[in-house]
Amino acid sequence: MALDITQFLLAAQSADAKIRSEAETGLGQFREQNLPGFLLSLAVELSNDGKPTESRRLAGIVLKNSLDAKESARKEQLVQQWQAIDAQCKSQIKSLLLSTLGSSVREASHTAAQVIAKVASIEIPQKQWPELIGSLLVNMTQQGRPPSLKQSTLETLGYVCEEISHQDLVQDEVNSVLTAVVQGMNGEEQSPEVRLAATRALYNALDFAQTNFGNEMERNFIMKVVCEAAIAKETEIRQAAFECLVSIASTYYELLEPYMQTVFELTAKAVREDQEAVALQAIEFWSSICDEEIELQDYEVPDSGDSSVQHSCFIEKALPTLVPMLLETLLKQDEEQDQDDDIWNLAMAGGTCLGLVARTVGDAVVPLVMPFVEANILKPDWRSREAATYAFGSILEGPSIEKLSPMVHAGLDFLLKAMKDENSHVRDTTAWTLSRIFEFLHTPSSGFSVISPANLQRIVGVLLESLKDASHVAEKVCGAIYFLAQGYEDAGPSSSLLTPYIPEIISSLISTADRTDSSDSKLRTNAYETLNEVVRCSNLVETSDIIAKLCPVIMTKLAQTVELQIVSSDDREKQGDLQASLCGVLQVIIQKLSNADETKPILLQVADQIMMLFLKVFACRSSTVHEEAMLAIGALAYATGQEFLKYMPEFYKYLEMGLQNFEEYQVCSISVGVVGDISRALDDKILPYCDGMMALLLKDLSSGELNRSVKPPIFSCFGDIALAIGEHFEKYLQYALPMMQGASELCAQLDNSDEEMLEYGNQLRRSIFEAYSGILQGFKNSKADLMLPHAPHLLQFIELVAKDKPRDESVTKAAVAVLGDLADTLGPNITTLFKDRVFCAELLGECLQSDDEQLKETATWTQGMIGRAFSVCG
Repeated sequence: MALDITQFLLAAQSADAKIRSEAETGLGQFREQNLPGFLLSLAVELSNDGKPTESRRLAGIVLKNSLDAKESARKEQLVQQWQAIDAQCKSQIKSLLLSTLGSSVREASHTAAQVIAKVASIEIPQKQWPELIGSLLVNMTQQGRPPSLKQSTLETLGYVCEEISHQDLVQDEVNSVLTAVVQGMNGEEQSPEVRLAATRALYNALDFAQTNFGNEMERNFIMKVVCEAAIAKETEIRQAAFECLVSIASTYYELLEPYMQTVFELTAKAVREDQEAVALQAIEFWSSICDEEIELQDYEVPDSGDSSVQHSCFIEKALPTLVPMLLETLLKQDEEQDQDDDIWNLAMAGGTCLGLVARTVGDAVVPLVMPFVEANILKPDWRSREAATYAFGSILEGPSIEKLSPMVHAGLDFLLKAMKDENSHVRDTTAWTLSRIFEFLHTPSSGFSVISPANLQRIVGVLLESLKDASHVAEKVCGAIYFLAQGYEDAGPSSSLLTPYIPEIISSLISTADRTDSSDSKLRTNAYETLNEVVRCSNLVETSDIIAKLCPVIMTKLAQTVELQIVSSDDREKQGDLQASLCGVLQVIIQKLSNADETKPILLQVADQIMMLFLKVFACRSSTVHEEAMLAIGALAYATGQEFLKYMPEFYKYLEMGLQNFEEYQVCSISVGVVGDISRALDDKILPYCDGMMALLLKDLSSGELNRSVKPPIFSCFGDIALAIGEHFEKYLQYALPMMQGASELCAQLDNSDEEMLEYGNQLRRSIFEAYSGILQGFKNSKADLMLPHAPHLLQFIELVAKDKPRDESVTKAAVAVLGDLADTLGPNITTLFKDRVFCAELLGECLQSDDEQLKETATWTQGMIGRAFSVCG
């Protein structure tokens, strides 16, 4: 078979489905029967210049896909398969891949570079391919090596740096890689292809260059080469060089001071004169600087002098020249930009950067922007009017209310009139600007709003009229209504101001959602999301009748979706999106009406019909709607309490399906949440369903396939079930506790330098504590002793978490609460356990000093519980 793999690879790309299918089956069988031989054959195919480009390309792709996958469990499996292959066979494959870098066929060498990086990602962290970097560097340093080999080698170095961590290479290797890359970028390099590959490689290698950037001489040289590449003859090289500068801005912000004048000149020239792809990166450099400075301002501790990175105020210093440059870009709009969400052009990048500048420097931006607004807002040319409006809208977040208030009050009337502008681009941006005004300058609860009883009627009138505008304008108007309604949430007497307009707002939004002139469902989704916000933020006492009337309207619409004719997958997707939106509205209605004892009966009268509808929707089998319907059912369980039991026989099979949906893990996660909601609603009446649910939850926890984000909610769910069924949880202890203990040990091994992993670790810690709390409280009155053997492990875990600095506040709360539950449940039995645990007093002492009232309260309660346990003992 190895001999005719070429034919199989060609046949697998045939236009004839039968031939294609047979070839894919043949390749699959070869892989199953002899994986090492299969991978070696692919490497031979890829490396052979005598073979057709098509078969070589596919050989490379299959080889790459045999080493890596997006799904983490599959990736782990592929890594293990590679590691199990005989060392000699792997060595042959790697030699063939390295030799392919010299291929005259560009596609083959490019693919080989990617595959080498995938092998490196497995082997270099395990110290298994120590000679790789050296082999690649020989290609760069030996005399007479062709430019094509240098190009593919640099590409490989770039991909390898992208795949591995900077801890995986020793400093000597990093120095050699950077030397090769920077030499390749040098203006003296004759081949533009080599120079481009080198510039792209540097982009991936920047994370490795910390030591080098710390050395002034090396840093100067790297910056010189990057700045020279930013004015290269070739557009792609200039673009890649600016991409490097963007990355340097965020990675080495604190070292940039000496280069900022040069970089400003380069970016200004690029923005004004260069191709759009280059100019966009030049603006991105300044956006990146803004991001860094905003973050420094957010985390700055006044007077502590503690910040490890000094705020260099680059934006403030550049302001007088940076703002005019950005304002110029606003006049470079695309005719089609409002019709297509994927468009990203100079005007949009400039406006986004201007918004970040406003957030960075606050009030100082206003006098630099307002003359531009005033000069352009009345011009006959639509581009000038749109740019002026965009500039105004971009600076509404950052400056103080005192600075913005006079100009917004003065401009509001003008903007409302501009919603009738003859040009749809201007109307689109005006609606967006209004939504920003309502988002940042309309908070009656804090005592400030640009909206008053005097202008509210006009504002609502203009917005509702503009909902009939072109769909892209109507989308932005939905945003304005969304923030208008949101401002009245928890606004006391002020919230009554909107009440008279709510019936008309609701009916206009429903009409907007029903429009058929929009090519996609975005307007409909926006209209329903806005409707949700209007209902959620309304004054319940005054709007309960309105919401009660809305409920059957939405129910009827949802019932109609079940009857839709489904002919194509497109029809199925549209049905799913519409059902998801309508389930979302029902969820908000359920939550709103169940918020007060006076309005709950309105909901209970229609609960049976709503539940029947949800069950019909589940039968349509769409994952997007599955999520929304599950969330709504969780809300219904909370609202109906023990009455929810009558729905369980019908609903349970869908809950089971949700808990087993590993592929669409969000559905699984929400289903876990619903088990918690139902447990809280039904208490011990949930008992008949617990065996099935616990079996599925335990299976989910031990699955390698299920996305890890679902696992913390499962532990929290154990706590909910234990609290609901009390002593009956005993039979699950032998399965649940080892899982909880295993997860608590895992917490200590997680890499906290990775932000995503840190967040996951916090969720895991919190959920394990919640599980223990529920189990302890559930056993408190009858079987407390069952938890005695597990108390030392729990205390050890709390102690471990108490040592974490800094510590997430929600984790601290959960840790202190479970400490109290332990003392409350086990009583005098805890005294020996707590004897030498100094950390308990320290943790409680820290919490009692906290500004967080809730945390203080929990710590006081816990202190009382521990005190009581000791006094009984004494």
